[in-house]
Amino acid sequence: CLKAGFCQAGLCRKGADNGYLCGKHKNLMFCVLRGSSLTCSSEDEDALGEGRLLELLKFLPFFVQFMYILGVCLLIELTGGVVALVFRNQTIDFLNDNIRRGIENYYDDLDFKNIMDFVQKKFKCCGGEDFQDWSQNAYHSCAAPGPLACGVPYSCCIRNKTDIINTMCGYKTLDKERLSVQHVIHVRGCTNAVLIWLLDNYSIMAGVLLGILLPQFLGVLLSLLYVSRVEDIIAEHKLMERLFDGPSAAAERAAPGCCMCYPG
Repeated sequence: CLKAGFCQAGLCRKGADNGYLCGKHKNLMFCVLRGSSLTCSSEDEDALGEGRLLELLKFLPFFVQFMYILGVCLLIELTGGVVALVFRNQTIDFLNDNIRRGIENYYDDLDFKNIMDFVQKKFKCCGGEDFQDWSQNAYHSCAAPGPLACGVPYSCCIRNKTDIINTMCGYKTLDKERLSVQHVIHVRGCTNAVLIWLLDNYSIMAGVLLGILLPQFLGVLLSLLYVSRVEDIIAEHKLMERLFDGPSAAAERAAPGCCMCYPG
């Protein structure tokens, strides 16, 4: 007849002449008695092997560090976004101050020069707060002796595709009023121009932000689940080692003909 029960692995010890033998395993196993034979199986027999456990222990610190670093980056991004929205005026002033400092080194910092020219052409703007910010540059200041004095770069000019390109269109404009030069150069600042563009294209920006933040959030969540699962496996393995490697367990395993199986 077929009988079933639960046995503790490593406690089934019968000679080959009795027809069954249960190998040691540090987990509870389901034992099926079929006549004079005994078969034991376990779902996570391979997962709790020594090699697998060493592999989990090897990569666990990496995933813990990855989870914390990614979590800190995500927290900084969210905090920065909230602070920028709450203190909007201070954020705009901060951006304008940094643009002015960049304008001071416009011809010395090629990266900033390329970025500033691109922004001024793309968003049809000039300077940070307005076109007067270019007076901060030593070459464009009205007190400068060179030909660039009191002028703005060509990227600030209002360009007409039908007209001949005039790279000197922005010269002698800083000492004039906005209304008198608004048909020659862009007089609005790039900070406000970019902010207006972001508000007009909020759906695009929402998609970009979601594409940046969602993978980071999923990375933190999956890393947390993985670390928790590995810690549970390690804790279970240590518990089973204490249960089956203790003095009492060793004495029980030494006894001949021992099989702690309980039929259902």
